[in-house]
Amino acid sequence: MNAFALILRRDLKIAFRRWGELATPLIFFVIVASLFPLALSPEASQLRDAGPGFLWIAALLSSLLALDGLFRTDVQDGSMEQLALSPAPLALIVLAKTLAHWLVSGVPLIALAPFLALSFYLPLDALPVLVGALALATPTLSVLAALGAALTVSIRGGGAIIGLLVLPLTSPVLIFGTRATDLAIHGEPAAGPLYLLAAFAVLAISVGPLACAAALRVGLE
Repeated sequence: MNAFALILRRDLKIAFRRWGELATPLIFFVIVASLFPLALSPEASQLRDAGPGFLWIAALLSSLLALDGLFRTDVQDGSMEQLALSPAPLALIVLAKTLAHWLVSGVPLIALAPFLALSFYLPLDALPVLVGALALATPTLSVLAALGAALTVSIRGGGAIIGLLVLPLTSPVLIFGTRATDLAIHGEPAAGPLYLLAAFAVLAISVGPLACAAALRVGLE
């Protein structure tokens, strides 16, 4: 666990030194989610019906930004090879790097979502469900994006390929996240979709780092 804490601290320090890269996904999320209400009818009912889908699409796309450099920088400067040769399991190192990415991108996104949801006239009672669904979904999105980054780490300019690889895998998260929010808006129980999002998160955190580690080893050879 010492290696896990050291890698987590290192990546957090690097992320906070690169404010531009750190802010880009959040700015994208705010801009996209703010522009959608301007492009639709100002009627509250129409905005309320369309809001969950737009918010989740914006959150999904923003979570995929700046993932190309998750492992590529370490591979280019040789530090990833040193980490792979260290006694610490590579899957544990991948988990620490993915957690650092989620802390600097997923947590601020979750905090911003309720304020942007108000522009779609979402009821206040639905906001806790939206926040909870995002809290369960964003770890899965981070793991899937990390998997895409690991698979394309040896490909120059692989940022576009990451999206092509990851977007089909994110469809269940998008569907159940939107469904949970929509049920909460209409005052219906949203436990079912939330349980499924939690199951996806557990599966992704359990298996994802192992798959990322295997992909990285192939890319380093």
